[in-house]
Formats: sequence, structure tokens, C-alpha cells
Amino acid sequence: MFASVSTAADPEPPGPVTGLSGAAPTREPPEEIEGLDTDSWGEYPLDRMLIRNETASIHQAIRRVHSGRYVMDPDFRHDFPWDDTLQSKLIESVLLRIPVPFFYFAEDRDGRTVVVDGMQRLSTFRRFLDNELRLRLPDRPELDGLRFDDLPQRFQNRFGDCLLVFQVIAFGTPEPARLEVLERVNSGAALTRQQMRNSLYQGAGTRFLRDHAASALFVEATAGSLSPRTMRDREFINRFCAFRLLGPDRYAGVMDSFLATALEEMNGLDPIRLSSLGQSLDRALRNNRLLFGPNAFRKPVPGQKGRGVINAPLWEVMTTGLSEYSESEVRGRADALRDGFFALLRDEGFAHSITCSTNSRKQVRRRFTDAHGVIRAALGRAPGPEDHEESSAPSPPPRAALGPVGHGPSSR
Repeated sequence: MFASVSTAADPEPPGPVTGLSGAAPTREPPEEIEGLDTDSWGEYPLDRMLIRNETASIHQAIRRVHSGRYVMDPDFRHDFPWDDTLQSKLIESVLLRIPVPFFYFAEDRDGRTVVVDGMQRLSTFRRFLDNELRLRLPDRPELDGLRFDDLPQRFQNRFGDCLLVFQVIAFGTPEPARLEVLERVNSGAALTRQQMRNSLYQGAGTRFLRDHAASALFVEATAGSLSPRTMRDREFINRFCAFRLLGPDRYAGVMDSFLATALEEMNGLDPIRLSSLGQSLDRALRNNRLLFGPNAFRKPVPGQKGRGVINAPLWEVMTTGLSEYSESEVRGRADALRDGFFALLRDEGFAHSITCSTNSRKQVRRRFTDAHGVIRAALGRAPGPEDHEESSAPSPPPRAALGPVGHGPSSR
């Protein structure tokens, strides 16, 4: 399978039909990202999908939101895409007894129920019940300008007693299947896999991704090519952290599961180890910027004007590979590193490993062995034993995780 350019969508505020009826999500032009692949869940048995049905009134659901029983992504609240007019239309629909589309939740490892599809609707219900939303319904003068407490009692009862239906995906469902289900059923603006992970694995790890994706160093090193709205910027940092913490040898061939495991690992790290991980990322960004400037993480194309497309597998190997060397050390061997890198890109096997079927275990090991071997050969040493010390779980030794010292492009 070729994985040359992604077609992930930036979410945009849904219109009245899309947002309220559950019609197909709206999509913006795709980001151009080279080397992204998708995981398959076709082998998952059809009769083992762990989804259960629950119901609750709007009053009950919002009480659970307030108590923390229903967990909503905190980053979502900072970029709430529905304006007051669209929210008012949803409230009107409830008062007209128009059925509300299903909500989709997912259980996390701690047994919490995480809202994945339906955050806009639940946020609207919460705002209205908390008297934060004044209805904007000029075509209905009997409702226009009212808050919840201003409604006649019969309308308050009708709204609060409206029954909502929740489909809850159990924690035991394999990660690719869980994300695929949520991706298929999302009724508002299309969520990306990273946005789903951001909801499902909230904690120190997701805050780490958020903070480092917003840093000036990251934006400069990636030339602003990764969309914050789709959280593609956070996904790339998630990929760095996964391979930096766990090592390529622990990659089993399913990228979604690997990135989720890394976030769980990061959520369990103490602040000192997270800070050390952040310093490794910053070193990697500075070193790649020093070597390649605005063309970092991109394959040079002969005759091409301007920058090439950012390549996700190159990001993985070049950030992890240069994360444990000082800037002065890299500067002193800059010519050797660049020569080795460009020679590596001419190697057919390596070029294939960063372009085609990039999520396969074989391709991942190939590109890490080759790229890290070139880096070690140019710098004349391997990183020290601290290479994976941030991890709170046992990891393979650095030599096993990063390939044999001094190993150049493979002849396999």
C-alpha cells in the first residue's frame, strides 16, 4: 500500500444540517504529509465488538458532566466551534421533540467514560442548563432571548427530561477498531485519530504534546507545515515520544496502538522524566534545524522549487536519532551528517521504507536501523546509556532499540 500523501481533514464548524442531523462531516482541503499509513482492523471478529447501549435524560447527563463521570476533552472547550445561533437551533430541536442523534463514548483504562462524539451537543446542553446561553431564535418570539430559567415550566420539563442515547465502546476493544468506529460515526466536524487520542488519553502526556506543539522552536523546525486544528502537530510529537520512549523493537505493526501506549506511558511519568523527554525533543529540533533549515524532515526532489512535503517517517528517525547529541557535536560533523543523509535517501530500500507501507514492522525497523546507523557513523559514537531512561516500563537496551553502532544503509 502506498502511503505517500495524507488526506486528513481539518474540522470546521458544522452547518445546521450537518451538526444537528448527523449527516456527513464537512471537510477542508487535505494537508500534504508524505509517508503516513493507516492501520487495518479487518481481522477483528464481527461478533466481538464491545459496544453497549445506555440512556439518560439531559438533566442526568449534565449532572454526570459536572461530577466528572463523563469526561470531556479540555482542549475542545478552548475551540468550541458552534456559535450561539447554532446552539439555539439545537435547543429548539429538543423543545420541538426532534430526536437527538446518538452520542458515542469510550471507556478508558481507569473506567471513566470519555465523550468522543457529541461534545458540541453536550456542551450546548450544559451551557443552556447553567443559564450561560441566551436563545437566539428570532423566528420564535416566545423563545427568543430566553435562558433556561426563563422558560415556562412545561418547556423546562420537556427539555430536562429529553432522553439521550449513548453508545459506549468498552476499553477492551482493540485500539484500531475503537478509533475506526468513532471515526465512522462522528456526526459533527470530522475528528482525526489524534483528536480522538487527545480525548481518550487525557493527562500529562496530552498536555506535553499540546505545550511542545505550541513552542516557537517546533513551529520553526517544521516550517509551520503541521496543522494545529487537526492536531497533526501533536501527532508528530506523539510519534517522537513513542519511538523515543518505547524503541522500534517494541513496535508491533499497529501505529494507533503504539501511539496510544506511548501516551499511557507518558501519563505515568513524573515531571522530571517528562522534562527530560522535552529536552530530548528540543535537542532534536535544534539539530535538524541546524543541518537542514526549512527543509528538515523532507526529501529533496530534483528541480523542485521551494520546500518539499514533510515526511512523517523521516521525522521519526531524524528526531529520535539526533535527540541525544549536543548541538556543538552536530555542528562539528554537519557535513558528514548531511552527506550521509543524502546518500541514504538514494538507497532504494530506505526510500521505500519511508514511502510505502510505512506502518509495517519491517519498514519501521529498516528505516530506524539505516538512519540511526548513518548518524552514529558520522558522529563516531552511539548515544549514552540514558537513551531510554525516561521510560517507566522495561525497554530494550539502546543498541537493540536503535540498531547496531555504525551500521549504515542496509543491503537487504
